[in-house]
Amino acid sequence: MSDYQQTLQKIAAALGHTFQDSGLLLDALTHSSFRNEKLAVVRSDNERLEFLGDAVLQWVISTLIWKHFPEATAGEMTRRRADLVCEQGLARVARDIGLGEGLRLGKGEERSGGRLKPRLLSSALEAAVAAVYLDAGTDAAMRVCECLFASAITNAAPGARDYKTRLQELLQSRGQRPPRYETADARGPAHARSYRVEVRVDDQLLGEGEGRSKLEAEQSAAEQVLVRLEQQATGVRAVVETDP
Repeated sequence: MSDYQQTLQKIAAALGHTFQDSGLLLDALTHSSFRNEKLAVVRSDNERLEFLGDAVLQWVISTLIWKHFPEATAGEMTRRRADLVCEQGLARVARDIGLGEGLRLGKGEERSGGRLKPRLLSSALEAAVAAVYLDAGTDAAMRVCECLFASAITNAAPGARDYKTRLQELLQSRGQRPPRYETADARGPAHARSYRVEVRVDDQLLGEGEGRSKLEAEQSAAEQVLVRLEQQATGVRAVVETDP
């Protein structure tokens, strides 16, 4: 058994699913850059599976939230779902199960650190969920997702990842203007669009982020700014506390 076959087995075990058609998992881990370089031997990339997996995840996560929070309002359930299925949330789950190790990438994506990119990891996770669904149906997809997202569903507060709101509140508490988000770049086909957004206050660039939608990119940019501001605040506190 090759090293890569062992990696596939580890990922399948982490998903908690034994594939009848192992080719589905292989497709789910195949980026378009890899297929483009090896058209003669690669049957598919993961873009079609990603499309299906997005819909499956929306349905499954909605169902799990509905079951776990019988008293939650529709607004709260919407915020919880958005936290879980955003690019960063999906990438976190993908990293937890080692999905990046199994990605089949073209040379350019490999050199640029594609195995760690949230966009590629989240897309591969969606494709993997679709692969489970096609391989064994809705019950299997539900079971896998419940295992993958169990702790995140029960531990996360609704809207905990709403970084835009948190950043605006922090800036307002400092007497600053609300942040402004500007789309700096948009690339990729319509079904796999990627956006880069800059966040500014007046003319000052505070940070930038990327995502599969403008909203995700804005949230990512706000998160980066919050992390940096918190690090700066921690540094100031440390200096004050150690100053004789």
